[in-house]
Amino acid sequence: MGRIFGTDGVRGLANRDLTAELALDLSVAAAHVLGEAGAFADSRPTAVVARDPRASGEFLEAAIVAGLASAGVDVHLLGVVPTPGAAYLTAELDADMGVMISASHNAMPDNGIKFLARGGHKLDDAVEVAIEQRLREPWDRPTGIGVGRVGDSHVGVDAYVKHLVGTVPGPLTGLKVVLDCANGAAYHVGPAAFRRLGAEVVAIHDEPDGLNINEACGSTHLDDLQAAVVRHGADAGFAFDGDADRCLAVDASGQVVDGDQILAVLALARLERGLLHADTVVATVMSNLGFVQAMEAAGITVLQTAVGDRYVLEAMRAGGFTLGGEQSGHVIMADHATTGDGVLTALHLAARMSETGRTLADLAGVMRRLPQVLVNVPDVDKSRVDADPVLQGELVAANGGLEGRGRILLRPSGTEPLVRVMVEAPTLEEATSVAEHLAGVVRRTLG
Repeated sequence: MGRIFGTDGVRGLANRDLTAELALDLSVAAAHVLGEAGAFADSRPTAVVARDPRASGEFLEAAIVAGLASAGVDVHLLGVVPTPGAAYLTAELDADMGVMISASHNAMPDNGIKFLARGGHKLDDAVEVAIEQRLREPWDRPTGIGVGRVGDSHVGVDAYVKHLVGTVPGPLTGLKVVLDCANGAAYHVGPAAFRRLGAEVVAIHDEPDGLNINEACGSTHLDDLQAAVVRHGADAGFAFDGDADRCLAVDASGQVVDGDQILAVLALARLERGLLHADTVVATVMSNLGFVQAMEAAGITVLQTAVGDRYVLEAMRAGGFTLGGEQSGHVIMADHATTGDGVLTALHLAARMSETGRTLADLAGVMRRLPQVLVNVPDVDKSRVDADPVLQGELVAANGGLEGRGRILLRPSGTEPLVRVMVEAPTLEEATSVAEHLAGVVRRTLG
């Protein structure tokens, strides 16, 4: 059997790759592994289970609950809650583990299962490997009073909204915002949190029916949000993805504010309050060079990691850093959340607008985004990227041509048989020219 866990849980086409049988077996194995690791102590183990609105989440939830309860775990059903909400409530309800059923920004036919350890933290790679190794092993099944009980948690959603509101330093009175809820897990939480803080809210794509999640909406499709912000004369717009662990923004003129710009605004706000540990923000190697330059100009160190929010999280936990994120809109505020939280991010960005009286465009202007071109080169031997002398020679020459005015990143994909060529330069024309040249070299040397 190949590796089941990917970079963010188990994900695939629901009812084909990700079946009810697999979901049940994974939950049993997870209960056994976490139990033997000492997470459950001597008391009855407990778990919280949440999902996004996908239709397939209904049968996967039933399978997961069956697996956990059959392994002697008491289950609290949260219903439709964002991934960061499930993480928060795993800790808040003092559960031994959490389960989130979602495929994030993927299309509706996909789904996924993400396990959380006590405290709402993602599992380490070693724990995921152990769960895979325990799949479908023989085990002694509890009977009678030993089986787990299942119940609904009626405090879940409201407790999470209350938590979100409590993190914001002041009211949002006078702000008008548009929220694109992606017909996903934030359809209630997002508008509720903003309204409790006094903002005027226009919610779009906030009527999930199990089939329309992420469909031409949310953080991967910003056209509707851009148009709605301008049409309603809003101060800003915020778009979440299906499980609401990421956020992208739109200013009053309809211009996109990406994850790098959001991270820059929040980093400066925290620096001003003395809340940016070691004056450091964690980002990935894909962060725009303009972000790095802006942070350095402000006296902030940028610690860059491999691509993926799990690597950002690892670096933050290792160094005790309080802020990190990705260009895609995954922003992690470690003093308020254990994972990226789109609604939390949007609230704090709006709070910065409110407390400073500045527009989002003005705040985001702290950094100038260098034009960035990404070319994927498929069907090549990605293992030879660092070893091929011709390719490396061309890379050195191209970097010399940019003379510190830009940046080149050549990296093999972690999930596909391709090499990614990313180039940043002062102009789009120069970035495109360098990227296409290097992509051609990759095809010739590694093809």
